[in-house]
Amino acid sequence: MTMNRTAAANINLLWCELIVDELVRNGIDYFCISPGSRSTPLTTAVARHPNAKRIVCLDERAAAFHALGYARASGKPAVLVCTSGTALANYFPAVVEASVDCVPMLILSADRPPELLQTGANQTITQRNMFGSYPRWFFELPCPDEVILPQMVLTTVDQAVYQAGRAPMGVVHLNCMFREPLAPIQHPVSETYSASFAALEEVRKDASESYTRYAATIVQPSEYHITQAANILSAAHHGIIAVGELRTTEERSAVRELAEHLGIPVFADILSGLRTEHLPVVPFFDQILLSPKAQAAFAPDVVLHIGGQMTAKRFAQWMERTPPHHHLVLKPHPFRHDPAHTVTLRLEGDIAQTCRLLREQCEQSALQQRNEAITKHLERLQVLSVQIGEIVRSFVEKHEALSEIAVAQTVTEQTPSEHGIFLGNSMPIRDADMYASPNLRVSRLAANRGASGIDGLIATAAGFAEGLQQPTTLVIGDLSFMHDLTSLALLRSVRQPLTIVLVNNQGGGIFSFLPVAGFDDIFEPFFGTPHSYTFRQAADMFGLEYHCPTTQAEFVETYQMAVQGGGHTLIELRTDRQCNYDEHKNLQAEILAFIETEL
Repeated sequence: MTMNRTAAANINLLWCELIVDELVRNGIDYFCISPGSRSTPLTTAVARHPNAKRIVCLDERAAAFHALGYARASGKPAVLVCTSGTALANYFPAVVEASVDCVPMLILSADRPPELLQTGANQTITQRNMFGSYPRWFFELPCPDEVILPQMVLTTVDQAVYQAGRAPMGVVHLNCMFREPLAPIQHPVSETYSASFAALEEVRKDASESYTRYAATIVQPSEYHITQAANILSAAHHGIIAVGELRTTEERSAVRELAEHLGIPVFADILSGLRTEHLPVVPFFDQILLSPKAQAAFAPDVVLHIGGQMTAKRFAQWMERTPPHHHLVLKPHPFRHDPAHTVTLRLEGDIAQTCRLLREQCEQSALQQRNEAITKHLERLQVLSVQIGEIVRSFVEKHEALSEIAVAQTVTEQTPSEHGIFLGNSMPIRDADMYASPNLRVSRLAANRGASGIDGLIATAAGFAEGLQQPTTLVIGDLSFMHDLTSLALLRSVRQPLTIVLVNNQGGGIFSFLPVAGFDDIFEPFFGTPHSYTFRQAADMFGLEYHCPTTQAEFVETYQMAVQGGGHTLIELRTDRQCNYDEHKNLQAEILAFIETEL
């Protein structure tokens, strides 16, 4: 550390420099700053730290989603810095998403001193525990004061980092009170306090580690329950491994090895990163489940669900209608994810480590005894899936006009392996989960599936690109795009190219698939949410390259050029909601007829 904090202008800045430096020593070096007066000491400390990376986000809501995206990709929290008042409240939607989906996030909010609270002082609200039960930890730092040892600041920061990053990961909120002066105005601290800082700095000047170090902790189930789960899996005759979102290469590798060892079908969610692996994967499992005959024929006796929740609604409905005798769940957190109340054994633990333990415990002799039945079961599913894939590809190829099904196929097939994909909620992630190309090459796909909102998706994708340090494609619907339009301003500070594939069907396409679509008097004005906007002017305003292909062939060519380029690009695809609904229904009818004939 090259800064001389004992020469800081005042005690506010002294504390803030200590906070920022301790975060950097913990490896937390990406800061999302929204301008404001009360947070001036924090912003100054970030701006002057030689190893802090920073991005200025005018909109606090966009800043929080940007931090969320960064953490999704990098696995470590970004730091949010904001002023007092409603600025902090704008973080709430992203805080909810991060908390529910176990994504780390650190908030440094500036606040007024206690003597101004509940006095009517300008820009003063109650910030203590503003986010309720969503943060993993909340702590209120008092106004900087010479009676408080500087070590308290360090241990508080170290605890905050630990709480955000340990399982279950989530949001930590440090509320920082400041009195004047806020700017780096000279108001030197006493010689005694300066001496205490100098002594602390002398001890730490050649070290890059944090003041308090926390030993890494790996949570894993007991040996008894590992053995119990392994015995259940070894005895399964119609087992299924359902794999939701996996976030690390280590997790994907361990799940792949367990699945290969067990040799039972794998229903891999689009966010699992396993769709392209050499596994007993059934890519089009959701389309197989269109058939009631298939649901009955392939009803499992054992299901092992690993990782995040499954995108496919049909899978959840199938589990609810025909619950397996044993429904095992492996997740790295203690929260109950069991809306159908079918889980019989829940394993909380590190996914990679627990999968390795299960693999070691599953008896090879038992697996060999059931091998023939399992192989036949798996082969039937895989043959159906391959043929459904051919039906989907043929359906796309014979339609020259743009279709949203074709968008899912094109993006998942044409995106280079060294890129990332971020999927918007509503139809984009559902279409990708149902119709993604089996030739999908990227392993890092992400989405905000904690609370599944349509807010903040542009900002999240921009943060995801920065955290991943790879070019990224965002597939997003028009209402989601409008909801976060001003986050396009972030792209001028984002170094990794972002290609935005905007599906503009001029309304809420997903509502066409819901029962409310049958009620003409209320559907279009209140659910269809029609509009007549197009977005060339938005691209011009924010300096994005813009394309609007009109055929599927043009889109493929445009998309290939965009991902090979080095800039931010908006590709607007204008589709029709009714046509999209009809195409989905026609394709699914074709698939259903095929399955019913085959079974």
